[in-house]
Amino acid sequence: MTKLLYVTANPKSTEHSFSLQAGEAFLESYKAANPNAEIEVVDLYNEQVQEIDADVLSAWGKFATGEELSEVELAKVGIMSAHLEKYMTADEYVFVTPMWNFSFPARLKMFLDSVLLAGKTFAYTAEGPKGLMEGKKALHIQATGGVYTGTGLNFGDDYLRQALAFTGVTDYDALFIEGMAMFPEKAEEIKQEGLAKARELGRAFGKVNA
Repeated sequence: MTKLLYVTANPKSTEHSFSLQAGEAFLESYKAANPNAEIEVVDLYNEQVQEIDADVLSAWGKFATGEELSEVELAKVGIMSAHLEKYMTADEYVFVTPMWNFSFPARLKMFLDSVLLAGKTFAYTAEGPKGLMEGKKALHIQATGGVYTGTGLNFGDDYLRQALAFTGVTDYDALFIEGMAMFPEKAEEIKQEGLAKARELGRAFGKVNA
């Protein structure tokens, strides 16, 4: 059975978020095409995420030496391990984000810090790092008030693409819904076009898995 990991990083309600509305449109289409697929939803603003801090670094050091972890270290590493498990057991990934100051919200970076782990999602080899999550695919849905395609300023999508590729996930697509604030008179038209494209992408995922 195919498992889709659907990750959102937006504190807004769906009603007030173009990106979340597009994500919902994708899911609706995807579910229709994949009625037997397992879908796991991770809302990073309603789940615990853990940054790399002194306790996490201390725990990682203790793993190497075999020392016992403190309760705090165990709890923090446990949060990261739970996200790592979700990432490793999925076959497909959808990330839904806004653009904040040329990137995505910090909680998504914290999630990615949990899944970029040597020996789990990538390995160091004599030829250099090798991703261990090959054969999987990803989609990034992102809404922006301005238009950033071709500007070189979409650092969040660039980072997400490279981070996933580092784990071996190179089948990557992106849907950018742009310009709602720049062209307010066309905002509804831009939104509807974005929703239509999201539904198309959901059906395309479905065709691959049929």
